[in-house]
Amino acid sequence: MEAKAYLRYVRISPRKVQIVCDLIRGKDVKTAMAILMQTPKAASEPLMKLLKSACANAENNFSMDADKLVVSQVFATPGPILKRMMPRAQGRAYRINKRTSHVTLAVAEKD
Repeated sequence: MEAKAYLRYVRISPRKVQIVCDLIRGKDVKTAMAILMQTPKAASEPLMKLLKSACANAENNFSMDADKLVVSQVFATPGPILKRMMPRAQGRAYRINKRTSHVTLAVAEKD
């Protein structure tokens, strides 16, 4: 059984979030939390909160043991893109894409 937590519309590009997701996939929760605390990436703080939320879901909703939890799956998918314009020379405008992400994190008990 897995306990999931979702982080939606976070204002970080999915490519940048996926780098941090790859670091914690398959690790036990305490190791993953230590990795996130020491990673100097913008996505590490929201992922740390998401991991805490998934652990709380596992304990409260599914009565899982917190010491046996493992990050079974974590991935980031693209959310809606905020499209902005940047003025350029000779009256032109370039489009700036402000990307968002949806992150899913699941924890499961290790046998």
